[in-house]
Amino acid sequence: MPEAPDLYVVREYLERTLTGLSVTRAEALRPIVLRSLAAPLERFSEDIEGRTLDAFWRRGKFLGIELSGGADNAHRTLVVNPMLSGALQHCAPTERVSARTYLSLTLSDGSQLRYTDDDQMGMVYYLLPEQLAHAARLTEQGPDVLDEPLSLAAFTDRLKPFRGEIKGVLTRGGAVSGIGNAYADEVLFAAGIYPFKKRTSLSPAELAALHDAVYRVPADAVPLLRERMGDTIHRKVRDHLKVHGRANEACPACNSKLTHITSNGHRTDYCRQCQPGSLLGRR
Repeated sequence: MPEAPDLYVVREYLERTLTGLSVTRAEALRPIVLRSLAAPLERFSEDIEGRTLDAFWRRGKFLGIELSGGADNAHRTLVVNPMLSGALQHCAPTERVSARTYLSLTLSDGSQLRYTDDDQMGMVYYLLPEQLAHAARLTEQGPDVLDEPLSLAAFTDRLKPFRGEIKGVLTRGGAVSGIGNAYADEVLFAAGIYPFKKRTSLSPAELAALHDAVYRVPADAVPLLRERMGDTIHRKVRDHLKVHGRANEACPACNSKLTHITSNGHRTDYCRQCQPGSLLGRR
C-alpha cells in the first residue's frame, strides 16, 4: 500500500515534472476502477483531453491532480486512491503496457502517466471541484502525519473517539492520516507498543511514545525514498523497514525472532519481546 512517505515523494516528482503539461489523449483501458462524475464514463476521454495539469496535492493516502482548460475551460480534479496495490507510472509511450494498467494519459511532452493496480482495489475519481466528497473517505482524513505535528495533548484528544486495536486506529486515517499497514507496524515497533492493544488501554507513557513515533518514522523515510525511487515512482521501496515484511528474521533491537500474523487479509509483523502483549481476548 502506498503510504504518506511514498506518496509525498510521488507528489513532489509529479509537481516538478508534469506541471503545465496538457492531456493530449486519454484511454480508460480497464474502466472498472474509474469513477467519472464530472462527465459520463463514455465521455471521460473527450472531457479530459486538452486539459492542463495545474497542481498536485496529497491528503493522507490520496493523491490529487488539478486540471483546467478543456473545451469548456472549466476545472476538473482527478483523485487517486491507490489502496493496497495501485500506483502511478510516468514513462515513455514505448514502455510495455502492463496487463494491470487501467488508465493512461498521454501528455503534451509525449510521455504517459498511467495508473496500474495489481489487485484492482484502488479507485480513480474524475470530479468537478464541488464533488470531492464523492471520493470515498477523502474528507474523513485526520491531520496528516507529514504535516506540522500535533501537540501530545491534541494528538491524545484525536485518539479518544477511537476504542479499537491501536494498529487499526492508525490505519483507518480518522485520528491521523497517511499511515497504512507497513508504516503502522514500523511506528508501533518504534513506540514499543503491541499492535493489537486497545487504544483505551494505552498508558500515558505509551501515548507519548506513540506520538513521537507517528511523526518521526514516516518523516525519516521521506529522504530515503526520494533517493531510492528517483523517477521510478511506481516502485515500492520496502527493504528499509525494520519489522514489516521481515517475519522470522532477527529483531533489530533485541535479536529475537520477529512474529507474523495475518488477520482480515492484512499482515502484522512485530517483536514479541519489544512489543509484549497477548492475543487472548481480542474478540
